[in-house]
Amino acid sequence: MKILVAEDDIKISSFLSKGLAEENYIVDCCFDGEEALYLIETNSYDLIILDLMIPLIDGVSLCKIVREKDIKIPIIMLTAKSSIEEKVIGLNSGANDYISKPFSFDELIARIKVQLRDGKALTNILKIDNLRLDCDKKAVTRGDRSITLSSKEYILLEYLLMNQGKVVTEDMINNSLWNMDKETASNIINVYIYRLRKKIDKESDVKLIHTIRGMGYKVSQNNES
Repeated sequence: MKILVAEDDIKISSFLSKGLAEENYIVDCCFDGEEALYLIETNSYDLIILDLMIPLIDGVSLCKIVREKDIKIPIIMLTAKSSIEEKVIGLNSGANDYISKPFSFDELIARIKVQLRDGKALTNILKIDNLRLDCDKKAVTRGDRSITLSSKEYILLEYLLMNQGKVVTEDMINNSLWNMDKETASNIINVYIYRLRKKIDKESDVKLIHTIRGMGYKVSQNNES
């Protein structure tokens, strides 16, 4: 799998290049939008990691140009901006996903794997035990039972499933999903974890959403809460 990293911060670019290479990806790096467009048009990539504020051609403009050329390579937008409005602009320009700096490298890898799933598949599915989340249809089921989630419940469950088997901290969840002050975020995350447990685990013998005391939360089939 070959990934293009378009990021003008040399330290971040180097960090991403090294980390992705250790995950067995082939990586090309560039530092401005014009070079990125040239590489995209002349090479074959499986995924693009694109900084929003890259010079010469910014990330949003580049994303629009790429989509206008009917290039369907998955794009993950990477940026220090984290407002909902900025995320919407990035996604509306044609990006497949959006992650805010600072970010967990493990989270980025999880998001990359979601985008790199078999392109021939009609849906992207996240699942554990008999819990199934259809990323395309935004549908959640547990066995034969359909589960209705609010938008915040859904994105939290999706994030936990993308990191299943790993402990995610409240800071990781907040930085990735909401960007609120720490005390507010902690209260809201606790509320939504409680709601997810009621909807996901209450009627099932196998509990999937666990609190790891003093650390955070984890989705797994082992009873660790």
